[in-house]
Amino acid sequence: MVPIEIRRVTLIVLDSAGIGALPDAAAFGDEGANTLAHVAVRVGGLDLPHLAKLGLGNIAALPGVAPEPAPRASWGRMVQMARGKDTLAGHWELMGVVQERPFSLFPHGFPSDLIAEFQRRTGAAGILGNVPASGTEIIAELGAEHVRTGFPIVYTSADSVFQVAAHVDVIPLDGLYEMCLRARTICDDWHIGRVIARPFIGRPGAFRRTADRRDFSMPPPGETVLDVLTNSGQIVTAVGKIENIFAGRGIGRSRSSRDNAEGMAFLGEEMAAEGSGLVFANLVDFDMLYGHRNDAAGYAEALEAFDRDLGILLPGLGAGDMLILTADHGCDPLHPGTDHTREYVPLLVYVPGRPAHPLGTRRTFADVGTTVLDVFGLRLEGPGRSFLPEILPPI
Repeated sequence: MVPIEIRRVTLIVLDSAGIGALPDAAAFGDEGANTLAHVAVRVGGLDLPHLAKLGLGNIAALPGVAPEPAPRASWGRMVQMARGKDTLAGHWELMGVVQERPFSLFPHGFPSDLIAEFQRRTGAAGILGNVPASGTEIIAELGAEHVRTGFPIVYTSADSVFQVAAHVDVIPLDGLYEMCLRARTICDDWHIGRVIARPFIGRPGAFRRTADRRDFSMPPPGETVLDVLTNSGQIVTAVGKIENIFAGRGIGRSRSSRDNAEGMAFLGEEMAAEGSGLVFANLVDFDMLYGHRNDAAGYAEALEAFDRDLGILLPGLGAGDMLILTADHGCDPLHPGTDHTREYVPLLVYVPGRPAHPLGTRRTFADVGTTVLDVFGLRLEGPGRSFLPEILPPI
């Protein structure tokens, strides 16, 4: 056991911030994908001074982000062991569970049996859509008919998702959430990763989604790092959609955030509270607002806004803190299509007052969760290998 004094780990997932195609990316149609590098190239270089000082430019070549001769954080990159590029699989692997059975995908829409059961259990007289689609495009296309008929809009994507969109004046939020809860019980049998409520407002020609999205996920198929921490008495605080990703399991406190800025504000409050345990945050805007919408310029602006907020957050970290920055997959806005991309994810690990070390290429995201448990003297059987001894070598 490495002697340590860390009392709190803050883990931030920059949703979709991949850093180069994995060796098997071609099998997923993702050969050549590189989310961060392509975003940087498109805008003529990223202005990320705080991430640069931590060592982001030491992981891979990124225009505008030069390698640091003496990074403040230990740096590396990670390979996803699970054969996929889904939000759930990525986060679960970070917490020690490697998904063995891929989620079901529906590139041509959902089977009639599934839709019939959805209508039976929810009482919906009909549905609209039942196609793979962009969420913003499908409400623009079918929103007016939805308002006229009252039928929910059901659609999917390249991910394993059953999404239900409804205007809040037609199906109020509580009704939409209840509809999605009932859909969740059906989707378990079909091995669908997430049911997502997608409320929207406005008039025809000007519909827009609200920030009241809610995910209803399958629970992880095995014990996670979060379960071990909670069962041992450690406090697990979730920020953003983490609670939804883990179906509430292993979470002590949850702070749902509407966007990256609010998520970072919550993290600042957590740092000021000088607590202990794990603070686990997902910042979804990179993926949801920019990666899936092929908006490289917006993605760059979001990264630079995060970097500014990170500059405010870092001084709040003390001698008892460890900060881990990573991602869950890629979503290259310049790659053909609008889907996630199978990429390496960056790894930056900052312990104030401690020297940085190269962490190389980790063979699984699970190394993160194993390290978190190592900090607190806990264990979980699985594929992960702790990098704590590399960051805090035994004295």
